[in-house]
Amino acid sequence: MQQPNKLKPFFENLNFERDDNTMVINFGPQHPSAHGQLRLILELEGEKVVKAHPDIGYLHRGVEKMAENMIYNEFLPTTDRLDYIASTSNNYAFALAVERLIGLEVPRRAQVIRTMLLELNRIMSHLFFLATHALDVGAMSIFLYAFREREFAMDLVEDYCGARLTHSAVRIGGVPLDLPGGWLEQLSTYLDNLPEQIQLYEDLLTENRIWKMRLEDVGVVTPEDALNWGCTGPMLRGSGIAYDIRKEEPYELYGELDFDIPVSDRNDSYGRYRLYMEEMKESIRILRQLITMYPKTEPQIMAHNPRYISAPKEEIMTQNYALMQHFVLVTQGMRPPRGTVYVPTESPKGELGFFIRSEGEPYAYRLKIRAPSFFHAGVLQHILPGTYLADVVAIIGNTNIVFGEIDR
Repeated sequence: MQQPNKLKPFFENLNFERDDNTMVINFGPQHPSAHGQLRLILELEGEKVVKAHPDIGYLHRGVEKMAENMIYNEFLPTTDRLDYIASTSNNYAFALAVERLIGLEVPRRAQVIRTMLLELNRIMSHLFFLATHALDVGAMSIFLYAFREREFAMDLVEDYCGARLTHSAVRIGGVPLDLPGGWLEQLSTYLDNLPEQIQLYEDLLTENRIWKMRLEDVGVVTPEDALNWGCTGPMLRGSGIAYDIRKEEPYELYGELDFDIPVSDRNDSYGRYRLYMEEMKESIRILRQLITMYPKTEPQIMAHNPRYISAPKEEIMTQNYALMQHFVLVTQGMRPPRGTVYVPTESPKGELGFFIRSEGEPYAYRLKIRAPSFFHAGVLQHILPGTYLADVVAIIGNTNIVFGEIDR
């Protein structure tokens, strides 16, 4: 008796009506260039992609449902595991959403430190993108150079919070630590050296004929397609649309800072590469301004609101009420007012937003995450058909997706 083909209904649902001239293959989920647990079902005619279907979910951990079963402070370290290339951007986005929910004002020094960490994380994320994308295309030297500068940035983060990858460097209401002695000087030295290294990357790649042949007119996303598919961040600005949440809906200190939003109208992978290089230069510009702001701030790094935030350690150790309030917040959690909030932030990859529905309990009644990589993985089914198999690797790397925030 012939065994039924269990894959047949799956392929029928995908409308893969192939003839003898095409072949269906799996790209991933263990492929080193899939940038995570991505399974691409490709229909090929020779080496040309006819149809593409991204199949996700292999890394799913139920993060949003976990958030609904943890008190707010307890969930914050879990956000590190979303976009683990730039952990602080996730910590911050969640903390900001809770702060908006409870109407909390963060001290200015904490705002300066948070913005520093956000832009340092942006540089780290962009360097990681450049290194892995170049390696996918075949440029080995850039991988080593970019990771070298990324390690120096991770040294700075480690000096601040003790961690290199999953930072938990932000708290609801501020930051856990002030900057250590000499940290600003180390950051300034790093910023003095980085432009020279970025110039080195550009000298090696920007006019490199092989690099241009692999990226120019590859992975084209028109402005209409970028909007229709929900692209944000470099994927949207690489299609000529100047939209950055730091400018459109400023948060923290971005409304006071002087910086530009790089835009490319090339619509292709090469234009997005140039965009990432320019964004690192703007992050350097922002960090230099923050270095001058820091000495002018008061030393307070956590908001004062006993209903939601624990008192400083000195008060907990000396005042009975502060100790009791701290005990309640740690064991039972804060109780935000009933309400709904959605807060978008500009993570290195695009719009990262947290939606929280509160019923006045220590746990979020509903929490949803708007992650940019989810949308950028979806657009692959639109831009891959018509390209060649070798271009698939370049396009996946150029979209800069990370599966920690896709498979939530």
